[in-house]
Amino acid sequence: MNEKKVVTVIVEGPSDENAIGGILKEFFSSEEVQFAVVHGDITSNYSTTKENVVSKVGALIETIKSKYGYNWGDFVKIIHIADTDGAFTKNCIKEAEVENIQYYEDHMEYFDVEEVEKRNTHKSEIMFKLYTTGKIRNIPYRLYFNSCNLEHVLYNELKDFSDDEKEILSDEFAEKYEGKVLEFIDFISDKSVSVEGTYKETWKYIEKDKNSLQRHSNMHLIFKID
Repeated sequence: MNEKKVVTVIVEGPSDENAIGGILKEFFSSEEVQFAVVHGDITSNYSTTKENVVSKVGALIETIKSKYGYNWGDFVKIIHIADTDGAFTKNCIKEAEVENIQYYEDHMEYFDVEEVEKRNTHKSEIMFKLYTTGKIRNIPYRLYFNSCNLEHVLYNELKDFSDDEKEILSDEFAEKYEGKVLEFIDFISDKSVSVEGTYKETWKYIEKDKNSLQRHSNMHLIFKID
């Protein structure tokens, strides 16, 4: 029998876990924190649909349950952290000869405008489904956003980082806030980053205009007692 309750954190990549894993484990020190690294973006994957995304997230929790021998009753919270990638914007994609989507605070650039529009429609629908889903497998669930992405929020840089660059930046960030969870909460709660309001209100904000391209996050709500 496990003495501690389990908080599961779902992130897109290993550098995300590296950057904030220590902070979350320190904050939730009375629980066991287990990370599920998707190695990609479940919200923009075309194999993910509005109909199956909740079961896909449930499968991630099932994997952790089986790996560590937990019972479903051991899980007390699911924290899912995802990038918005400008998904809620309209009519701001410019055609350009670039290999990967390039993000700016007022537009995106890509060689195939229709493909980005399709991606945005798909991703925004999936994110809406998830943030309006309060429980998965009867475990309290919340989706938190970084806009335009985690690197934009944490490092205040909006560029196409390589995996190696992400690793270096995440190492530096983790070292900076090691043992300093209150300082991180101050950082992520600052008005230059955080979106004011309730959980639902922060999502309504990020859905408007070009907000999902600009530097915003509601991760500060992770650290507020419900």
